[in-house]
Amino acid sequence: MLSFPYGKAAFSFVILALISGLFITLHRVETRKTTLTMWTFSDTHYTAYLKGIPSFEKAHPGVTVKIEHVNGQAVASRLQAAFQANLNVPDVVEVEISSAGSFFRGPLEHIGFVDITDRVKQSGLWEKMVQARFAPYTTRGRIFGLPNDVHPVMLACRRDLLEKEGVDINRIETWDDFIKIGHKITIPGKRYLLELSDSGVDNLEVMLFQRGGGYFDPQGHCAFDSEIGVQTMLFYVPLVAGKNKIGSTLGANQILTQAVEQGYMLCLFAPDWRTKGFEQDIPRMSGNMALMPLPALKPGGLRTSTWGGTMLGITKKSQHPDLAWELAQHLYLNKPELAQRFQDTNILPCLREAWSQPAFQEPRPYWSNQKLGAMYAKLAPQVPFQYSSPYVVTAKAKFGEALVSCVQYYNSNGDSGFEEFARKRLKQSADEVRNLIARNPYQ
Repeated sequence: MLSFPYGKAAFSFVILALISGLFITLHRVETRKTTLTMWTFSDTHYTAYLKGIPSFEKAHPGVTVKIEHVNGQAVASRLQAAFQANLNVPDVVEVEISSAGSFFRGPLEHIGFVDITDRVKQSGLWEKMVQARFAPYTTRGRIFGLPNDVHPVMLACRRDLLEKEGVDINRIETWDDFIKIGHKITIPGKRYLLELSDSGVDNLEVMLFQRGGGYFDPQGHCAFDSEIGVQTMLFYVPLVAGKNKIGSTLGANQILTQAVEQGYMLCLFAPDWRTKGFEQDIPRMSGNMALMPLPALKPGGLRTSTWGGTMLGITKKSQHPDLAWELAQHLYLNKPELAQRFQDTNILPCLREAWSQPAFQEPRPYWSNQKLGAMYAKLAPQVPFQYSSPYVVTAKAKFGEALVSCVQYYNSNGDSGFEEFARKRLKQSADEVRNLIARNPYQ
């Protein structure tokens, strides 16, 4: 009788492997072939879209959609590399507003996203959506991204503590009004009226946009050292530096939670998406918080700005561009699902028609029973335009460097010579961006 040369134990493993292979062959599980693949960088969006995909697949028998949650930086780097190397890419991608411009470098025909200008105009979306939100995803007059959101900005306030100080936020109209209150109730090192950063540009750019400025003009020229940019810096720095400052920051997450709960920070910039974070991270403040529109520069002036944003783009490598467009419309234009998504995220959709649904009129107990959706919807049509560029990330970094320099100067010298210094420092940073742009013949 023949014996297995490697022993009984090895022989047993061989027999088990043969039996397992035969079983798998006879009981093969059918796998579903994905029709469309989508990337999103936002965990909030990812969770919301998982709820919306089944209804899309039901309306398109045989179609399957796979949603992947990809880190925001990875979206930019991996997708850029894939475009350049002509590798496979997803059919649909969401890109954060700060990264969007980096995909618009070079001739229009080399951009990796489908030009959706004609689709937007022919479908009527140009009239139905907030037009200012197309600007960051437009280059040389052509639209390459569908806007997900509007992100108007208000102030989130500790209503209860302000009322104890005799402050009615509904009576505040201008920044002058607001600053006067700040000088009265700010206690250095213990209590500040407004969350403001002396090094990051998020709060500063909110004020820049409110004034009608931006990092770039509609033609793509670096513009943050314009007169509007200078006046914004001159206005902002004394609020966060010097002996009379009314603003400070402690960072985010648990530190910010404690700062709000303990009354260290009384007001914070609140784009719509951030209000959900406050509700989740600072739940004990429910009923003590309230929202107010941004103070205007002068009576009757603009009472909002914008902070953040997302575009949805269809890649040219997609084998199903028409179906991808239908998916884009389903996720961004389905009014019942937009209403549910607003309840889940507090993010105001770009589609004007959606704002009339009951979900946007509901009083919110956390916000002192204010109708959060209606308040943001009222401000949304006034959201200022912001223009992008392949160099917007660099521009933000250089703007931040100028802010740090201006804060350091003001802390040491106060108002003496500050305007001249700020003008020169902003021009220095902006010139560095311009020189970088000028060196690239393929921008």
